[in-house]
Amino acid sequence: MSRLYAIKDPSSEKRLFINRIIAAFIVVSLLTTGLIIRLIYLQVAGHEHYSSLAKDNSIKIIPLVPTRGMILDRKGKVLAENMPSYSLEIIPEQVSNMDDTLSRLQKLLELSDEDIEQYQKLRKRQKRFVSSSLLVSMDEEQLAKFAVARPYFPGVDIHRQLVRHYPYSDLAAHVIGYVGRINEAEMKDLPISEYRGSTHIGKLGIESSYESQLHGKTGYAEIETNVQARLLNTLKEVNPESGVNLYLTLDIDLQRTAYDALDSFNGAVVAIDIKTGGVLVFVSRPGFDPNPFVVGIANDAYQALQSSENQPLYNRALRGLYPPGSTIKPFIALAGLEFDVISAEQKLFCPGYYQLPGVTHRYRDWKKNGHGAVNLTRAITESCDVYFYRLASALGIDNMYNFLHKFGFGEKTGIDLVGEKSGLLPSREWKRERKNQAWYPGETLITGIGQGYLQVTPLQLAKATATLASNGKVITPFLVDKMVSAQGTTLGIEHSDNTIPLKQEHVNSVVQGMVNVVHSEHGTAKGINKNISYQIAGKTGTAQVLGIKQNAKYDENSIDFKYRDHALFVSFAPVDDPQIAVAVVVENGGHGGSVAAPIAGEVIKQFLQEKYEN
Repeated sequence: MSRLYAIKDPSSEKRLFINRIIAAFIVVSLLTTGLIIRLIYLQVAGHEHYSSLAKDNSIKIIPLVPTRGMILDRKGKVLAENMPSYSLEIIPEQVSNMDDTLSRLQKLLELSDEDIEQYQKLRKRQKRFVSSSLLVSMDEEQLAKFAVARPYFPGVDIHRQLVRHYPYSDLAAHVIGYVGRINEAEMKDLPISEYRGSTHIGKLGIESSYESQLHGKTGYAEIETNVQARLLNTLKEVNPESGVNLYLTLDIDLQRTAYDALDSFNGAVVAIDIKTGGVLVFVSRPGFDPNPFVVGIANDAYQALQSSENQPLYNRALRGLYPPGSTIKPFIALAGLEFDVISAEQKLFCPGYYQLPGVTHRYRDWKKNGHGAVNLTRAITESCDVYFYRLASALGIDNMYNFLHKFGFGEKTGIDLVGEKSGLLPSREWKRERKNQAWYPGETLITGIGQGYLQVTPLQLAKATATLASNGKVITPFLVDKMVSAQGTTLGIEHSDNTIPLKQEHVNSVVQGMVNVVHSEHGTAKGINKNISYQIAGKTGTAQVLGIKQNAKYDENSIDFKYRDHALFVSFAPVDDPQIAVAVVVENGGHGGSVAAPIAGEVIKQFLQEKYEN
């Protein structure tokens, strides 16, 4: 059997081989050319960029958090400070069994499930070799327990740190505020360079309003690290700048007097230094302890504060809205004189009620049988409602609005705190826009005695009273008197003011009526004039919480406490050289003369004691 063999073509095979060689050469040449081009780019064109990236891989910037500035009162007493504290820190990579370790620590230190849950969230956001806090601000018992058991907890240790502390607790919580952990929403709005490494930020009060000044300036350290980001060496360090210390106009001793004087009542007390505008007292009761918020308040404790009927988290002095009642009458009286619709000596008859022409509805006076013929001074002294019904009707709502607005009603006072409410000063335009209704004459009457739509804050009442006491110089209240840096440099704060043009004789007439409220036989606050060598000008007020029908009688003892009238009192002293103005609102207190006035009296007496009674 024969075999068939293919005849080879040497020339064809040679061409195929040469083509393959050429193709391989071209491919190798292209790859070599690309490599050379890439090397040239990396070494020349991209050198600076990639050199920077390489440096970043080996050198890390570590933020150095500044020490937060302290807050002190006008006498130098510390209201907010940084206290050394001990936290329990865990380095996850050094813990072989995290669940077992956490379980044993929870049992040993009596930690809550919430504590464990918060730690689990925290450690997931950090690298395994970075320590994270399981427990902040350990007490002495926890420290002692862990010290004994430390050998059995590898990777767990105690670290010392500074924690914000408020020594006066609920006494000044609403004005000082507190710091708390920075949440994700807040972090988006904060300057990254200044808050990198910071864990807390001011949440309320002065702590929030002056956050940037209190926080200070963050420093940094350049450190050399390996590929796992572990510290090898510190190359450069720029120290942080501590926050400034804030000195307030607040007098914490006077604050305590006002807070204690409210006793079991809820309410607010605001006192202003008339000479400067500095706030001496800023009380909202009940208060709350701000210290748990610093380390992280337990959920059940926070819910208890939120759901309390007494609303301890609500800042009544800054945000509480109340009808001013008869405390508005001195300003209505002054408006009547300034607009020349009445004279100080002109008498109006009070039969115990007032009726608008052609209307059967009777607007009652608090005194059933009336006050008879009364002039302006007596109307203020005895708080005659009918006199002010008549005066309000003569003035009209437009004049009343324009005049009261000059004293700061219906607008924010400008105090250096966040969250202030502007109150409500009603007008024709306001009612048309808000309720799509016309303004009625009867609404003018009740506005004239501080009822109806009119609402004010205790802070507004104090400002208006201080402005009246200073003969029209508009007082803008403030809390921070000066800022002192860590180097001892004092930074002053400028405060602008303006003046309401008022006739002195008109102011004198109104003030005389207010003096009689405290110092005359028929004054509604005569109980506070004992054992003083100076005169106090004041005005009591009662603000209705529950509406009373036309012929019904208000019986305080027959209604629930929460529906009883609010008691108010505004005052300033001494009359011949006004130095302090005080506004008091006692929720459901009933009578301004017997409940609110004594509180203001205690504050005034303590403030003026050194000058007048030594």
